[in-house]
Amino acid sequence: MAKSIIQTDQAPAAIGTYSQAVKAGTTVYLSGQIPLVPTTMELVSQDFAEQATQVFENIKAVCEAAGGTTNDLVKVNIYLLDLGHFATVNEIMSKYFAKPYPARAAIGIKELPKGAQIEIDGVMELPE
Repeated sequence: MAKSIIQTDQAPAAIGTYSQAVKAGTTVYLSGQIPLVPTTMELVSQDFAEQATQVFENIKAVCEAAGGTTNDLVKVNIYLLDLGHFATVNEIMSKYFAKPYPARAAIGIKELPKGAQIEIDGVMELPE
């Protein structure tokens, strides 16, 4: 099965040895997105809600570049410096997804790149 690389300037450029997403068949594997503004490659702000919104905007842009939407995500992993922000994540996530929601994990971690407070990655399944 051939794989293809998904890339869009509507999401932050990869800042390492990875791609924004890789499509294999009808499955798309999204790399982690942090709250960088694509045009500046800087954190959107230090406010958690603004960071979470920016991450979902970045994920949405990669999904669209792959030919789908956030509703095609079947698995989402959310990495948080503070699990106390979980309710805020749920509130913001509800604006980007319709039922049935994807499978999800929320994981508390010690540190993220560039001082981000949240990172999200996921797996999409596109219609054939």
